[in-house]
Amino acid sequence: MSEPLNLRPAGKPLGENHFDIPAELKKLPKQPGVYIMRDASDQILYVGKAVNLHNRVRSYFRKIVGRGPQIDKMVAQIDHFEYIVTDSELEALVLENNLIKEHRPRYNTMLKDDKTYPYIRVTAGEPYPRVLFSRRMMKDGSKYFGPFSSSSAVRETIDLIHRIYHIRNCSRKLPEDIGKDRPCLYYHIHQCDAPCMEGGISREDYRRQADRALLFLNGNYKEVSDELSRKMMEASDKLEFEKAIEYRELLKSVRMIEEKQKITSQSMDDRDIIAMAREGSDAVVQVFYIRDGKMIGRDHFHLDVKIDDEDAALLGSFVKQYYSGTPFIPHEIWMETEVEDREVIEKYLTGRRGQRVRLMVPQRGEKEKLVELARKNAEMVLKQDREKIRREELRTVGAMNEIASWMNLPVLHRVEAYDISNISGFESVGSMVVFENGRPKRNDYRKFRIQTVRGPDDYASMREVLTRRFSHGMEEAEEIRREGGDMAKGSFTRFPDLVMMDGGRGQVNIALEVMKKLNLAIPVCGMVKDDRHRTRGIWYENREIPIDTHSEGFQLVTRVQDEAHRFAIEYHRSLRSREQVHSVLDDIPGVGPKRRLALMRAFRSFEAVRDASVEELENVPSMNRASAEAVYAYFHRAGGGAAADAVMEIPNTTG
Repeated sequence: MSEPLNLRPAGKPLGENHFDIPAELKKLPKQPGVYIMRDASDQILYVGKAVNLHNRVRSYFRKIVGRGPQIDKMVAQIDHFEYIVTDSELEALVLENNLIKEHRPRYNTMLKDDKTYPYIRVTAGEPYPRVLFSRRMMKDGSKYFGPFSSSSAVRETIDLIHRIYHIRNCSRKLPEDIGKDRPCLYYHIHQCDAPCMEGGISREDYRRQADRALLFLNGNYKEVSDELSRKMMEASDKLEFEKAIEYRELLKSVRMIEEKQKITSQSMDDRDIIAMAREGSDAVVQVFYIRDGKMIGRDHFHLDVKIDDEDAALLGSFVKQYYSGTPFIPHEIWMETEVEDREVIEKYLTGRRGQRVRLMVPQRGEKEKLVELARKNAEMVLKQDREKIRREELRTVGAMNEIASWMNLPVLHRVEAYDISNISGFESVGSMVVFENGRPKRNDYRKFRIQTVRGPDDYASMREVLTRRFSHGMEEAEEIRREGGDMAKGSFTRFPDLVMMDGGRGQVNIALEVMKKLNLAIPVCGMVKDDRHRTRGIWYENREIPIDTHSEGFQLVTRVQDEAHRFAIEYHRSLRSREQVHSVLDDIPGVGPKRRLALMRAFRSFEAVRDASVEELENVPSMNRASAEAVYAYFHRAGGGAAADAVMEIPNTTG
């Protein structure tokens, strides 16, 4: 696999080392690989794969009629591209999928949901098997059942198995640990037969119970239902009504689980059934999970789509992204539409599963009816969620667009907001919060401990925070350029489209001063407050812009402001707590955290510790004669009054 092209470094003006697209198109190899389209700020617009990079990438720059407005819009933003050659189309598919997941390009169809699904894991390879909850499916000799769409349903089923079959769920290593410790609580509440106990259940009997639990998980509910019914009647005949009620509740739980398995198939293979509903730019994909001929669950996924995207391309993109992340891949996947690159996807999924995987489009009979049922469910979810999606878009991307319109900004994807927190200048800290497309991006939050400012000077503190943040970002970017690395990997290299200050004109001027000093052209605005300290407008380019306090843009500004406050205050509080934990007792030789806590619990105040005798101090747990004498000497040495006075200033830390 070749290295990416050595392209123009991000952030440099086009005049320096300009990327000549026509010249670079001629250099494209006629080999399979992945291509990456970038804009002038080096952001990834689109990631795609190609059987022939030369033909595929060149096709974007031809005058083609009818390829759709979204593609035309994307092509108009391409400033440069890079590519990675692979040995096969299958290798390109895997790499494409990995890059899409990592970078989430704007023009790729994106699977919005990023879920992990629960499984029931039976450790069949162990001498004394266990039934456990798992989020991953591994090749470890265990038997896995699932995936299930509800973790609560999985836990209920596992709990039922423990209650019926008394299967252990501990981490003891058996048979090595037999007899080394007492049985746990589950033995005493009759949910485990204690194979860990000498004279407990034999290995053969335990194995028979585990095998019956496996039959239950495979759908054999009749045997356990009949047995529980028989035991319930026997207990009732013997007037053992508490036992009868217990068996009745277990029987009810079994029947509830059995009721969930209503959809069956004549074939007993594992399969997923996939269908999609779409309306405009909204799409929902519904997945039914069929295991051993029974429907064990279903789930739906929202997609980011473009109006001119083809269904085949959308479903192909979904299948690649979804099955690259799920640990279980069924033998068959039924869909309503043929997908792009079917043979390549089948080959990829077959490699992941270790057995052949088939993508099928049923045309008639029961199979076609199940796909149609999945499609109807997708339509229902889309109808129910459309309004919710619309509201979410308005409060996020729509709100960002509204804020951009107030200041005539061409684009607004990323906003950074800053705040300072201190109490009379004590432990001044700064916070930086980041919102992308209207949502907080918490991985990019940063906090700063003020280093150069003494006292309550918010302007000077803000100048330090902004200078450190953007200087660090420029230095990090320069280092990445020198090493030829990926600019997106830097923690400070991504600069905002707008800097938002918590204050008005004064703080904006400080920020603009820093931008000018660092030769950066990043727009800066401030939040203007009214007499009640509520935001009433935006200060931008030496004027106040009034804003509608009922608008989505205003609500987003408020959320950004509140988040910057919260983050700064939490950091400041954590620093204060650390300072308060340190007490005068820490300065006494031989008194560590454990003894300090013991003293405070025994005497409840520093004054009581100061006034205690050596004998009283020695009687405190964890104290000895030497440490008691050290404490007494500290408070009663020459000049001890000063030490005692100092104690009064330290907050009480009684634990």
